Amino acid sequence: MLILACAGAVALLIWIILWRFHGGFWRIEPILPQPSMSAAWPAVDVIIPARDEADILPYALPSILGQDYAGPIRVFLIDDHSEDGTSVVARRLADESEHGGRLTLVEAAARPKGWTGKLWALQQGMLASSVEPAPLVLFTDADISHEKCSLSRLVTQSVQGDYDLVSLMARLQATGFWSRLLIPAFVYFFAMLYPFKKVGDPRSKVAGAAGGCVLLRREALEYAGGLSAIAGALIDDCSLGRLIKRHGRPRGGRTWLGFTPEVISKRPCENLATVWRMVVRTAFVQLHHSWLLLLGTVLGMVLIFLIPPACLVAGGWDLILHQAKGAGVVSALCGFVGWLIMARTFRPMTRWYDLSCSMVFLLPLAAGLYTVMTVDSAFRFLRGAGGAWKGRTYGEGVPQG
Repeated sequence: MLILACAGAVALLIWIILWRFHGGFWRIEPILPQPSMSAAWPAVDVIIPARDEADILPYALPSILGQDYAGPIRVFLIDDHSEDGTSVVARRLADESEHGGRLTLVEAAARPKGWTGKLWALQQGMLASSVEPAPLVLFTDADISHEKCSLSRLVTQSVQGDYDLVSLMARLQATGFWSRLLIPAFVYFFAMLYPFKKVGDPRSKVAGAAGGCVLLRREALEYAGGLSAIAGALIDDCSLGRLIKRHGRPRGGRTWLGFTPEVISKRPCENLATVWRMVVRTAFVQLHHSWLLLLGTVLGMVLIFLIPPACLVAGGWDLILHQAKGAGVVSALCGFVGWLIMARTFRPMTRWYDLSCSMVFLLPLAAGLYTVMTVDSAFRFLRGAGGAWKGRTYGEGVPQG
């Protein structure tokens, strides 16, 4: 009980530091502002990588083609060797759209060694749009639906804030029990790793982006070395954010990462298996394939997320059974306060996803599952199945399929 009480005290101290001094990571901010431009609206090239997305395109592509944007728009959909008729569906949707003339279909060339699939598709889009290129480029995934004014709001933020990269965390699907448990926690953990305010602070080294929606200045990307500088990155969004923040200008680029309810992923995510596949694909990559970092991550997750409820339960049980004092009281008190702070910081995220207050107390369960997923990601890497996604597997940053 004494050991548990000490662990609970350490966990409580960590939570106080995270709550008060870690960039307000738990707040749902910054929020994308409303569109407002005093100057002319710049041209935008939208690049959408698509591999076997025939089922999801009808929910997303029309929203891009139908953007209410005052400047010129070109949409380049890159068919990354799909086998489900993705290009056929895209053409039909363009024919049915009032703004179908904005769409250009591009068949991706054979992917060279050293490139991951998505980044190679994006590179194909950059090449296709290099004739009379627009100054702004929007990278958005094939499953992302945009409200009519979302592009105008993105451009407003980029131009008025003088940002080289503006990215939005898309609202993910959270409909079944497992997705309601795990998806808000996923975004919460992402914000804990990359506090959004620190991403936007040029004095901070924290850099990141959310790959579903990234608007960037073409000039900044070219100055940073282009997509070839991160060709083998599996975590392409954060690699891109880091590239632009470090090298987008002579003294580093300006980046911004925020929230909006108007950019929504339409990809179904109802069961545990779907979330599991999403996490194990890149979890061990995030740890740079380091077994030492894996051990530290597991111990850290246990200490931060599992020790507080364990302390509360064990300390409370000890008090009930033995009316003990000292270590039992300290354990229960530290566990209670630590779990309370954990729940307090998680509440804005559950509210963002329209979930009940009771879900905040299930964060330790979600953390435990994500810890197991991370370990599974490492063992899949050992078996040569690292980064498996849509028929491709990747080793240590090198494409294998």
